[in-house]
Amino acid sequence: MSTAEPPAATIAAIATPPGRGGIGIVRVSGADLDGLIAGLAGAPLPPRKATRVTLRDGAGEILDTGLALYFPAPSSYTGEAVLELQGHGSPAVLRLVLARCVELGARLAEPGEFTRRAFLNGKIDLAQAEAVADLIEASTATAARAAARSLTGEFSRAVHALVDGLTELRMFTEATLDFPDEDVEFLRAADASGRLAGLVAELQALRARARTGVRLRDGLTVVLVGQPNVGKSSLLNRLVRDDAAIVTAIAGTTRDAIERPMELGGIPLTIVDTAGLRDTADEVERHGIARTWSAVARADLVLLLVDARAGRDALDPADAALLARLPADVPRLVVHNKADLARVAPRIDRRADGSRSRPHLWMSALTGDGLDLLEREMRALAGVESATEDTFLARARHVEALDAAALRLDAAAAQLAAREPPLELFAEELREAQLALAAITGEFTADDLLGVIFSRFCIGK
Repeated sequence: MSTAEPPAATIAAIATPPGRGGIGIVRVSGADLDGLIAGLAGAPLPPRKATRVTLRDGAGEILDTGLALYFPAPSSYTGEAVLELQGHGSPAVLRLVLARCVELGARLAEPGEFTRRAFLNGKIDLAQAEAVADLIEASTATAARAAARSLTGEFSRAVHALVDGLTELRMFTEATLDFPDEDVEFLRAADASGRLAGLVAELQALRARARTGVRLRDGLTVVLVGQPNVGKSSLLNRLVRDDAAIVTAIAGTTRDAIERPMELGGIPLTIVDTAGLRDTADEVERHGIARTWSAVARADLVLLLVDARAGRDALDPADAALLARLPADVPRLVVHNKADLARVAPRIDRRADGSRSRPHLWMSALTGDGLDLLEREMRALAGVESATEDTFLARARHVEALDAAALRLDAAAAQLAAREPPLELFAEELREAQLALAAITGEFTADDLLGVIFSRFCIGK
């Protein structure tokens, strides 16, 4: 009895976005497409060559005319035989062609199933597969370029370099366990400590790049808070270069959170203007204030606006109370707005706030003076000075895996520094670090995680 696994089902999907267009594409992937090609096009297709075809239904009636591209396995996107039918972008026509594919033995593809098969067939690793979706969803040109770098394997190669270094260090460590009388001297001769320090430094650099990549992919939420009439709406309009919020001299004009997207140094931002914070009996305004604190709870960065005329050396008690109420783990910047009215030149000061030094910035949202200082400080506080040419896109799970590996390597370094290093535990920490890194590229990944990742892809990709 054969134990070979049955071939995967042939799958088909419309690969172009919904709606009408000049061109529409139906994509098919499976172990054997000869019968399907014959049923649709009437004749075999030459590999990797655009061929003009007339697509017909079961009764021989014409469905569409266009181009067909056939990629035999394994030289295709999925590693299986792949057929791409490029016809007219009519939703009705595309549905007819797709129905004919199903009639000929295909089934409808699930979200991300083409890319999942590419991963399972070894055409790409998991980080590259995720980069496919990230490239499609990129909201800025910088994010798109970073996703393309991840897709070509730049992130994966950096991870593999660390795994290779860990593998080599583990090899020396495992060898010492076979010769217990010479274990410590053997590791010292192999410069295990130096090798480990080098891996820790590489991992730290990769973690920093990955965090920037996460910010580039997910963007940042920047929330403007402060008392009424300090210029939050004016600053929103200045940042997004649009009259997005109503600006009046009447305190309490903003009653609800107003969100607008922008791009800053290649990083997508969502700027949130909120209701002024004060004690009020107005029911609508109180609801707006409650939404302000809700926005603060999900902020990546908070800009606390105060009136520059209120004092240069100390905050107004009400402003100081607002500053103290902000979540301790959220970066914040005190913006002294209306510096033009206070006749203060734009600048940044650092003030002691407990054990930390907090930035205070003077600017004018009305004139725009100091806006460049604000934008630079926002990038610095968010940990994304700029998205450079070596930035790749990353996800939160990648950072979590890198953090887990870093903890393991820190523990390994502590054990190696002991007077009598416990080499069995040292070896185990190295193994766990390697497993954490391997989860990024999918060498050791649970099936349920794969299901979550690929279910978020679009149909046909």
